[in-house]
Amino acid sequence: MIQGTGSDAGKSTVVAGLCRLARRRGLSVAPFKPQNMSNNAAACPAGGEIGRAQALQARAAGVAPTVDMNPVLLKPQSDRTSQVVVHGRAVSTLDAADYLARRDRLLAPVLESFGRLAGAFDLVVVEGAGSTAETNLRDRDIANMGFARQAGVPVCLLADIERGGVIASLAGTRAVLDPADAAMIKSFAINKFRGDPALFEDGVRDIERHTGWPCRGVIPWLDAARRLPPEDAAGLDRPGELPVGTDGERVRIVAPRLSRVANFDDVDPLRLEPAVDFAFVPPGAPLPRDADVVVLPGTKSTLGDLEFLRSQGWDHDIIAHARTGGRVLGLCGGYQMLGRWVRDPDGGDGPAGEAPGLALLDVETVMRGEKSVRPVTGTCARSAAPIAGYEIHMGATTGPDAARPFAYLERGPDGAVSADGRIEGSYVHGLFAGDEFRARWLEGVRGGATSALAYEPAIEQALDELADGLEAALDVEALLAGG
Repeated sequence: MIQGTGSDAGKSTVVAGLCRLARRRGLSVAPFKPQNMSNNAAACPAGGEIGRAQALQARAAGVAPTVDMNPVLLKPQSDRTSQVVVHGRAVSTLDAADYLARRDRLLAPVLESFGRLAGAFDLVVVEGAGSTAETNLRDRDIANMGFARQAGVPVCLLADIERGGVIASLAGTRAVLDPADAAMIKSFAINKFRGDPALFEDGVRDIERHTGWPCRGVIPWLDAARRLPPEDAAGLDRPGELPVGTDGERVRIVAPRLSRVANFDDVDPLRLEPAVDFAFVPPGAPLPRDADVVVLPGTKSTLGDLEFLRSQGWDHDIIAHARTGGRVLGLCGGYQMLGRWVRDPDGGDGPAGEAPGLALLDVETVMRGEKSVRPVTGTCARSAAPIAGYEIHMGATTGPDAARPFAYLERGPDGAVSADGRIEGSYVHGLFAGDEFRARWLEGVRGGATSALAYEPAIEQALDELADGLEAALDVEALLAGG
């Protein structure tokens, strides 16, 4: 099990790399995360949803993702409430206090899923959540030591040196842990080191002296990690995300950074595409006037983020962009916001209520019925390019513009397109991973725009390079042996 001294230490990435390395060694391997908090979810082929990071780890392992790989998924709907997904299905919406009081009841389904994976694979590589040292949450923990102790899983503790204070974070974790918890930690590793690792040898010895744990390696800053889909939205706020201009040849695409942005990895192929300048626009900044396209991404709370969008003034920016001939693409919750009304009478997607949308598409959405969670295939209605992706949404969207669908799926028409063709909406996540669709869509935005990216091979190459980097930096054999 890879646990961390804090959030964003690189646990997800290291687990993916270890899964690829185990696969190279001929082991059947599966990833596992007992509890994840993320609005970046993936639809499993057999049904249900899990954290997107576990789907990527499954890919690294060469296996199909299943709900057992992430039995408890929390999807934040507001600052205080989250939808609780157990074994791939939404079971309740709880505020933080209620969840903390009840989460130990979820240990049984967590151990049930782990047991199935452990019985089916040679190796299970487990990812912890947040910080191992959250002692105030330990009594009902199911994500870190609460799970490790119950399942008898040895732990390697990962620390992020880029944040600074790495010696104190590891030594401090050892100092505050219960002795029985500390005994589960068999080793530690340092992540995101820049420069010559030999310069940190004295630091490693200090940590070993303070903790009694051996070091399994110092992992350098690996560029391959940057080319893999991030686990959560925290990285979208980092400085330097918003480009200051374009060379005039590439298509400039921007997306507002919503407060409950979900499945933001939909745009990862655009971020890697040489033909595109892509940027998430942070709160407090206007949408650039010279953008060719505004992508309105998915959200876990359509009504909540519609209000947030208006509070930032982005509604005026988007409407002005559309009125001056710009293109707008709404995905999932973003598609719902483009319509005339969004209504949630039963509070299925957050607090009950309704609000007018941006009225750029003549459709309305009502949040009722079961959540749709499934992989989908079809063709783009405009270009006939093949489409493959997945749906994770609540609600039904209907209206005159839906008579001009965005795509034809095996289940029927999807989405809507405005009469002038410049405003589009779709419920399909993962559209841009398809090279042919992405190339034709970019050509439709600007004649002569070409795609130079083979996205799926690029992800495979990044996973292989990540594994190569870990192989060189870590004592992999000791880790895979549980030490």
